[in-house]
Amino acid sequence: MPTYGIEEEVFITEPEKPTFDSFYYLARLLARNPGFYYTHSAHNFARGKDLKQGWVSGVEISTGVHEGVESLADDLEKRRSELASVATGLIVPMGHLINYDAPTNTCAIHIHIGGIKDKKRLYDNLIHFLPVLPLFTANSPMVLGRYFGQSYRMFKSFAIGPIRNDWTVRFQDVILSKRLGTIELRACDTCWDMARIRCLLRAVGAIAELDESLEPNIEQYNLLRGEICRRGIIEETAGLVDELASIVDFPVEMLTRTASDDLRDLYEKEGLVAAYSAMDSGYRGGIFEPRPVEKKQRADVLRGTLGFLAYFVPRLPYYAWKGFKEQA
Repeated sequence: MPTYGIEEEVFITEPEKPTFDSFYYLARLLARNPGFYYTHSAHNFARGKDLKQGWVSGVEISTGVHEGVESLADDLEKRRSELASVATGLIVPMGHLINYDAPTNTCAIHIHIGGIKDKKRLYDNLIHFLPVLPLFTANSPMVLGRYFGQSYRMFKSFAIGPIRNDWTVRFQDVILSKRLGTIELRACDTCWDMARIRCLLRAVGAIAELDESLEPNIEQYNLLRGEICRRGIIEETAGLVDELASIVDFPVEMLTRTASDDLRDLYEKEGLVAAYSAMDSGYRGGIFEPRPVEKKQRADVLRGTLGFLAYFVPRLPYYAWKGFKEQA
């Protein structure tokens, strides 16, 4: 029987960009449940030249392991609620910040599938549907305030990429995880809408239960990947929508009208903070709707520093172990 888990990354902005306050929120979460969140949370940083735009990236919360995708989605909703209860900033579940151009500063939802005897078949079958799976949650339409397409993160992020010959290479769209031994779908943006995430999980679950082996079409996928990131469904991949619908029920309009499309429209009408507050409202309460947000006069340096010391420093041994396992 397949087992499933999720790692979800989100930005927390104050209100236009992430700050060290994110560490304070994670420190509060860790203090509430250290037995769980010591290994089921993380904080990311930008890298290289992207540091000029800001050091702080997203925070990560992961679920437990589940034997079904519905209980997995319920667990994710619980983790979201717990993060929302400690964070006073805007929780912004999207792949790449609207006002940045920072390929090392991105957020995703990673889906792990374990308990599978024939991992290679599952790997190939996921890649077969990979041209359409990310469209369930595609949510990175902008770069430096300009429209890019469905997912700038998927197009540019350092943490994913075209499928390679070695399925254990970490930074590609689907991998065999060295650390966990699972097949990991890494291509998808994070998204506020749990209905979209549930449909994505049901699709992944249906693919995991297939008894047949599908052609992965890796060369074609890699060739078309850039156009998929920009345009979504294209002529060469349109048939995969019907094929996926033949094994799992979902509203096809989720793929033709994406979260990126909704976000672009709102941002172009109402601006940056309105877009971020709408995603925060969707994350917290399920309604994608902007609200008034008071702009902070200055960052709370003391709170951020205390949060860093209380959260990051105690977890250094875990970071070291995790890094070793992922590189082994």
